[in-house]
Amino acid sequence: QVQLVESGGGLVQAGGSLRLSCAASFTFFYDYTMGWYRQAPGKQRELVADITGGGSTKYADSVKDRFIITRDNTRKTVYLQMNSLKSEDTAAYFCHGLHGSLHYWGQGTQVTVSS
Repeated sequence: QVQLVESGGGLVQAGGSLRLSCAASFTFFYDYTMGWYRQAPGKQRELVADITGGGSTKYADSVKDRFIITRDNTRKTVYLQMNSLKSEDTAAYFCHGLHGSLHYWGQGTQVTVSS
């Protein structure tokens, strides 16, 4: 059974940093584009960042120059380093794996930024 397990969320003051991790159970992890989405209360889920197996990245404009997505294909893990956090970054963050038309989601981890 495919699993994505997130960790690293929590409460942080504005201006602080957090690092999220997502461990995947895919057999061929390199073949998956991995990403982080977030969903704030009353809002739609949105892409934060994603990264291909080869390391190409994409970011939402709202997090460019503050967040960094990386992956370790040996450990089958994707990371999201979040710096200069703002109150508007408060949301549930979900790990996502994409292979062709197949989508996989983690359970989510809460990030709360206090102002």
